[in-house]
Amino acid sequence: MCSDYRLMTGLPDVEGVLAGAGVPVSYPEGRPNIEPRTDIRITDRAPIVRAVATGSGACEMVQRRWSWRGPGGKPVYNFRSDGREFPSGRCLILADGFYEFTAPTDSKAKRKHKWLFTLRDTDLFGIAGLWRSDPELGEAFTMLTTSPGEDIAPYHSRQIVVLPPRDFEQWLDMSVPARNVLKPLPAGSLKVEQIC
Repeated sequence: MCSDYRLMTGLPDVEGVLAGAGVPVSYPEGRPNIEPRTDIRITDRAPIVRAVATGSGACEMVQRRWSWRGPGGKPVYNFRSDGREFPSGRCLILADGFYEFTAPTDSKAKRKHKWLFTLRDTDLFGIAGLWRSDPELGEAFTMLTTSPGEDIAPYHSRQIVVLPPRDFEQWLDMSVPARNVLKPLPAGSLKVEQIC
C-alpha cells in the first residue's frame, strides 16, 4: 500500500486546479508554505483540503499529520474503503505522484524497486482520504484504498483511491455516496516510471 507520495506542484498551481474543479479554498491557519517534496512519508505533515463544517460547500486547506495511531499503537496510514460510506471526515490529499514498491528481481539485491505513478493529462490529483482528531496527535489524515485497477495490479494487490480534479467536488460533498467515487481509474489513466 502507499507509504510514500509526492507533491512538487506549487501553491499557485494547486489553487488554480482546485478553482477549476469547483473547489476554491480558504486558509483558516494562513496560506501554507507548500515546499516541493519528492517524498512525503508516514507521520509527515502535508496539505489536505476538507469541507468546512458549516455544510455550505466551502472548503479549507490545512496541513496535517499523515497517520493516526491505531488501537495497537501502529500508524493508520491506509484504510480500506470497500463497502463503506463516509458521511463525515472526507478530505482530499493533494499529490502529483505516489510510489509503490516491489521485490527486487535480483535475489541478492537488498533494496526494493520503487515505482512512481502519475496521472495522465494533469499534473495534480487528489487521493481520497479521511481526517480525524486524535487525542494525542491532534488532527491527522489517512488514505483510502480499494481493489487495484489494471495500472496498479502488476505492482500491488491494493491501491489508494486516486481522484482526478473532476471528482474533487463530489468526494468532498458528504451527500454523494462514497461508492460513486471510490473506485480504480480506467486502464491507462496512470503513467508508471521505475525510480530505482
